Amino acid sequence: MTIKIVPNDKGNPPGKLADAELHFTSGPLEGLKLIGFAIWERKSGNGRNVTFPARQYSVNGERRSFALLRPAVDGTSQERIRDLVLEAYAAYETEHAVA
Repeated sequence: MTIKIVPNDKGNPPGKLADAELHFTSGPLEGLKLIGFAIWERKSGNGRNVTFPARQYSVNGERRSFALLRPAVDGTSQERIRDLVLEAYAAYETEHAVA
C-alpha cells in the first residue's frame, strides 16, 4: 500500500491541509484506492488530525456520520493508519518545501 497526498491548494475549508488516498499495490485490492481521508491542522494549533472516510446522514434533522473504515477486531488499527497518513504528509511537506 502507498499513500498519495493531494494538497489543499485552495485553503478551503480553513484548516484542511490535504486529502490522502490509500493505493493498494498487492493482494486482492491491488489496483484499487480508498479515498476520503483528510489531514487537518488542529484548531488549538498543536499538531494535526486525520479524518477517515465517512458517510453523512440525518436523524430527526441532526447530521450524523457513519465511519466507512472501522476496526474489525483490534481497536488500535485506526491509529496505525492515522500515523501512516501523518508520516506520508510530513514526507510530502519535506519533499515539497518552499526554499
